[in-house]
Amino acid sequence: MKFGYTIVYVSSVADALAFYKDAFGFETRFLHESGQYGELNTGATILAFASHEMGEMNLDGCYQKTDLNATPLGIELVFVADDVAAYAKAVAAGAVAIKEPITKPWGQVVAYVRSKEGSLIELCSPISI
Repeated sequence: MKFGYTIVYVSSVADALAFYKDAFGFETRFLHESGQYGELNTGATILAFASHEMGEMNLDGCYQKTDLNATPLGIELVFVADDVAAYAKAVAAGAVAIKEPITKPWGQVVAYVRSKEGSLIELCSPISI
């Protein structure tokens, strides 16, 4: 078994794809003609988006919509970059600033933003193991 992809449910798949391109540089891999599902080229694991309508259809109401005005859900997307200056680019593209880049005791630089749909995103430098 392998981890295939993460799906984030959003109000507008096309808007989410555009935001993630502007904020983080990810190109669209696929957008279904219905506009209800799309994927980004993010590396080995696919980051996908589906509409709330699709989430309700698939999960019969057993999920909670992300809300930018509420406390983030207990999950984060993590994007690893050599230069966490990507934080400023993300904020300029409309991400909500949560924590500016700081160096953790183990030497990793970490910052946090929230996407336009409310997902919590960590931007970090690679960890040296």
